[in-house]
Amino acid sequence: MKLVETCKLLYNRKITVSAGGNMSVRINDSEVLITPSGRNKGMLEPEDMVLIGTDGSVISDGKPSIEHKFHLALYNANMDTGAVIHCHPLNCTALAVRGDGMRCNITPEGVLLLGEVPMIGYFTPGSQELVDAVAEYASSKAMLMARHGALTQGRNLEEAYNRMEELEFQAQLQLLVGDVDDLPADEIEKLSRM
Repeated sequence: MKLVETCKLLYNRKITVSAGGNMSVRINDSEVLITPSGRNKGMLEPEDMVLIGTDGSVISDGKPSIEHKFHLALYNANMDTGAVIHCHPLNCTALAVRGDGMRCNITPEGVLLLGEVPMIGYFTPGSQELVDAVAEYASSKAMLMARHGALTQGRNLEEAYNRMEELEFQAQLQLLVGDVDDLPADEIEKLSRM
């Protein structure tokens, strides 16, 4: 199952650790498969995943992630979103704890895969305030969450995964290179249209 494979890949690449984060994939217009609450993402099996409705109902056995409501907010806002990934990658979280914004205009890949990455304020995990803050930026490919972690969405699991991996790479690069210039504005514009 692709969702389990993606969870293990995120864990093995150290983009998520222990029970942190949550991942989901849209099954159809009204159903989403999501990781269970409080489980190590590197140890999940297909039968551990929880099927929920886009209305928030729990369809299968198991307890969905405490963050399932912001996943649903993104699916309900974007019919083309097929997967959502939330992790606590070390470098992204370091930026989010420091309150530093993500600068994705220093490489072509950052512009192409991520675009502008908003920083959402800190809200208690699982709270309606966090759901509302995520929903406010539902058109963003990726987000940082202050003192919390990172969030990406994509048309499918591979795209959402690639964005999370790129987000963590860009965060690490930003921390390594410090204060550097963005690409020229005309190049950013050209890349944004690609």
